[in-house]
Amino acid sequence: MNISIILAHPRQGSFNHAIAATARTVLKESGHAVSLHDLYAEGFDPILTDAEIAASAGVPPQIESHCREIAQAEGIVVIHPNWWGQPPAILKGWVDRVLRAGVAYRFREGDSGEGVPEGLLKASCALVFNTTNTEKDRELEVFGDPLETLWKNCILRYCGVGRVERRSYGVVVTSTPEERAAWLEDAASLVQRAFPA
Repeated sequence: MNISIILAHPRQGSFNHAIAATARTVLKESGHAVSLHDLYAEGFDPILTDAEIAASAGVPPQIESHCREIAQAEGIVVIHPNWWGQPPAILKGWVDRVLRAGVAYRFREGDSGEGVPEGLLKASCALVFNTTNTEKDRELEVFGDPLETLWKNCILRYCGVGRVERRSYGVVVTSTPEERAAWLEDAASLVQRAFPA
């Protein structure tokens, strides 16, 4: 399978990078073709301009490359920290610029503005890994876990991905090496189950 990993964390050596490295290793060992995009390291430009909005608009080569890759991906892995109940701006910009009309979705024939999509992505499964510094119970009670809704309902299923699973690891800032090792084992196990050899 062709698997696309999208990583969004500014600090090299972060736990997000460790998750990405683990996912990549597990996928390669299972015989998959893996593309890993570290958006910060690549200097990805997250700014969507007016000239790019139309489905028929031309896009810069970097965006065209990302669009081709995500359209061909049979599996997707997204990794990012939870910042204010959202992904980092660079990843939101990736969504805006890459998961575009004509690539990730289109509107149904005769759509008159109600925005009922037909997903175009061929990926049958997507995994989303988040890190957090908020206790799980507090996240659910106070914030309602907005990332669950965002990735499952507002982005990936909208684009046609039928199976979406998400893991959140934390509290990272106070975690021990043993906790982090256990989280990486859990991530590896989920990747293996989602994308078997």
